[in-house]
Amino acid sequence: MERRRVIAAFDFDVTITARDTFVPFLTTTFGKNTVRMTFLRLAPEAARVALGLSSRDRFKERLLRSLFMGQSVERLRAVGQEHAAEIMRWIRPAARQRIDWHKEQSDRLVMISASLDLYLEPVAEALGFDDLLCTRPSVNHLVFDGGLSGNNCRGPEKVSRLRNLLGDLSDFEIHAYGDSAGDRELLAVADHPHFRAFEPGGEFA
Repeated sequence: MERRRVIAAFDFDVTITARDTFVPFLTTTFGKNTVRMTFLRLAPEAARVALGLSSRDRFKERLLRSLFMGQSVERLRAVGQEHAAEIMRWIRPAARQRIDWHKEQSDRLVMISASLDLYLEPVAEALGFDDLLCTRPSVNHLVFDGGLSGNNCRGPEKVSRLRNLLGDLSDFEIHAYGDSAGDRELLAVADHPHFRAFEPGGEFA
C-alpha cells in the first residue's frame, strides 16, 4: 500500500511564535493612539463577542475596516516586510526545529493562520513553507477597501482552506500544530494533533 503524503499544518501566532504578531503590526502601521482609539470605539462589539452575541470574526472584520480603508497597499506591504524581520526574532526554537525536521522528511509544510498576508508571506518564505493560508485584506485599485478577500482564517475556515488546497484530507497523513480554540477544528482532522507542543513543558519543547 502506497504511503500517504505527509502534511505538516502549522498555526502561527503563539504556536510558531512566542507572542502575538497581529496587534504589534497594527501598532507599528497606524500608531499606538490610533489603534487604542479604534479598539475603544469597537468596545461595544467586543462586549457582544464576550456575551456570545457576535463573533471574533465579525469584530476583526470591523477592526480591519476601520484601520485599512483607503490605505496604500504599497505602504502596508513595506511595513509588513519590516515587521516580518522583527517577527523572525520571536520564533520559538522548538518550533523552528520541528519545521526543519519536517523539511528533512520532505513533508509538505502549510502555514495556516488568522494573521495577515502582509507580513506572513515573507516569514513563510524565510521558514521554508510550501503553502500559506491566511487572512487577506481585500484590495481595490492599489488601496485596501476595508473588506476581506475570503473569510477570516480561523476555526472551521482553517479546515475549509486546507480542503480547498489539498482535496480529500483522508488522502494525506496530517500533523497539525496549534495553541488555541481557533485551531480546534484543524487539530480534530489531523492524524497527529499537537497542542501547544513548543511551549515550556510541551511535546517538543
